[in-house]
Amino acid sequence: MAINSASPFEEIAPGVDTKLPVGENELIIFTLSDSSGETAEAVSRAALVQFPPGYATIYRLPQARSCQQITEFVEQMAAGRAILAYTLVLPEYRETLEREAKKYNVETIDLIGPVIARVGELTGAKPLAQPGRLHMLDESYFKRIEAVDFAIRYDDGKNPDGIVQADVVLVGVSRTSKTPNSMYLAHHYGLRPANIPLVMNVDPPRALFEVDKRKIIGMSIDPHLLQDIRSIRARVLGMAPDAEYADLDQIRQEVRYAKNIFRELDCHVIDVTSKAIEEISSEIYLHLRQ
Repeated sequence: MAINSASPFEEIAPGVDTKLPVGENELIIFTLSDSSGETAEAVSRAALVQFPPGYATIYRLPQARSCQQITEFVEQMAAGRAILAYTLVLPEYRETLEREAKKYNVETIDLIGPVIARVGELTGAKPLAQPGRLHMLDESYFKRIEAVDFAIRYDDGKNPDGIVQADVVLVGVSRTSKTPNSMYLAHHYGLRPANIPLVMNVDPPRALFEVDKRKIIGMSIDPHLLQDIRSIRARVLGMAPDAEYADLDQIRQEVRYAKNIFRELDCHVIDVTSKAIEEISSEIYLHLRQ
């Protein structure tokens, strides 16, 4: 499965080459939107990971600007082995697409229309029909930007006295995904994160023990997996093969040391072994909401 976020079709206009270089039996999924197209691509990607690689390729087509553009695009893609997944907010765009798709026997999937319609039915409210509202520069947007800036300022133990201002503090030994989770929590949830590395024979900053324990998350990991991660990192950094950084016995000592600190902090602990950043951050977010 290949994912191509860059549209081969810049303005959804005549001249696009819809005969893309994919495998003989590979399906093309065009994700069409009158906004950024991120939602349609994300939903399509989430569906495709349930299949082995090589079955489908995604091409994002953002910023649909007229019914004429949509009409021309459907006509051009009709000859290929493709389906069209879309998040079109404007009713006239959806109607145009479905009409033209039916004319050319193009398979379509409306990813947002049924939800909008159902919410309208149940609430009695009329949809605003304004493309791009998900990415408007509203209060929540600026909150996320502020949170990302906070994450950068208090990353990897920098300015430890400021962690008392954090919404969440991630604690763990090196390479337990503290920084990527901090950035994800900031960008997706608007939380102000700080993270503190635990180093053998180095006392954690005193400020850490002044933080509400409910905000502290201990990041635990299997020593063998951590050795694999650090071995790769050591090679990238040009370290000697026998460096303590990737030594299994050393790592076991560090993991035990971290667990002792977690007990001393009486904090919530998450085992990050073989977990994706999204999964870990979601678990952290749910814990903080309790």
